Amino acid sequence: MKSELCDKLGIEFPLFAFSHCRNVIAEVSKAGGFGVLGATGHTPESLEVELSWIDEHVDGKPYGVDILVPASLASKEEAQAADQIQAAIPDEHRRYIEGILARHNIDTNGLWDRKISEHHGDNLREAGAAPVLDTALSHKNCRMLVNALGVPPEFMRQKARDAGALVGALAGAKEHAIKHAEAGLDVIVVSGTEAGGHCGEISTMVVVPEVIEALKPYGNIPVLAAGGIATGRQMAAAMAMGAAGAWCGSVWLTTAEAETAPAVKAKMLTANSRQTVRSRSRTGKYTRQLRSAWTDAWTDVEDAPDPLPMPLQQLISEPALGRIAQLAEGGHEGAKQLTTYFVGQAVGLMNQPISARQVVYDFMEDFATAAERMADLVSE
Repeated sequence: MKSELCDKLGIEFPLFAFSHCRNVIAEVSKAGGFGVLGATGHTPESLEVELSWIDEHVDGKPYGVDILVPASLASKEEAQAADQIQAAIPDEHRRYIEGILARHNIDTNGLWDRKISEHHGDNLREAGAAPVLDTALSHKNCRMLVNALGVPPEFMRQKARDAGALVGALAGAKEHAIKHAEAGLDVIVVSGTEAGGHCGEISTMVVVPEVIEALKPYGNIPVLAAGGIATGRQMAAAMAMGAAGAWCGSVWLTTAEAETAPAVKAKMLTANSRQTVRSRSRTGKYTRQLRSAWTDAWTDVEDAPDPLPMPLQQLISEPALGRIAQLAEGGHEGAKQLTTYFVGQAVGLMNQPISARQVVYDFMEDFATAAERMADLVSE
């Protein structure tokens, strides 16, 4: 493909695959796309293990790393102590979660036994994030760093540039993209509300051209379209609007290599596009996820407490959701009703458990067919 971004990264096809699964990253990059490993939560040691494995299996192809370093927290070197964080979580929310589980016949004993680490949140600040970035950039095949929440802090941008890697970030609205452009980012991922995980309120079909138009004064910054894209024809439509490629996350969740729990994967394969919901019930910020009895309990119940702000909500939801996921894999009926995971509206197009490599090839074929169809229309 004739693409400046493809040339910069050394890839054949501008399909960017966000996944927490190293197998998906390797397969996508080997197939000609660009895998981006979600590294939030990794330590330098655990990330080194993952990236070393990818290096061994990617045949020298490039890949990227996605982390989460909020610009608003990056300069705060003093983290709250664990007991302060613990005290900020109201008992009302713990009791509410216990009630959700109890109504689905799930034992809540020991649910809160795990204590908050004194190092909690270190990766959200420079002192903790810098060693993770250093680990990523020590791998020569890591050609791009992406920040998943806000403008990448200056230390992140500088480290990437010193290593010769591109730096990008996600945006869900025009004003966010402009801030990225003002910071001099190399790539901006524009994500519509259809996307899984943290997402905004504007549809992909609207926000992508809106951002591209707004970025014209800042030069030729490549925009990757994200949100609801699971086919090559959708990718072609986004590129017809001016995008430089597509960034996809959900479509990999039902692949053979994905880390998705089997019980959730089975739900996704039979779900339609209306069976996702934007909810603050998991992280404290709006994330699109598979609708379940868990999300209903936080959005459709009149006396449900308001979810806590990030990261407090995550600290109480993850122990419960972890127990739910474990029991769902064992066939527990109540847990299967509750279990959920991040996924976008494209879940309605994800109906077959094929390999990640085949997804890339299907994208390529579908894209080519769509491009030919448009060329025929123009020639007529």
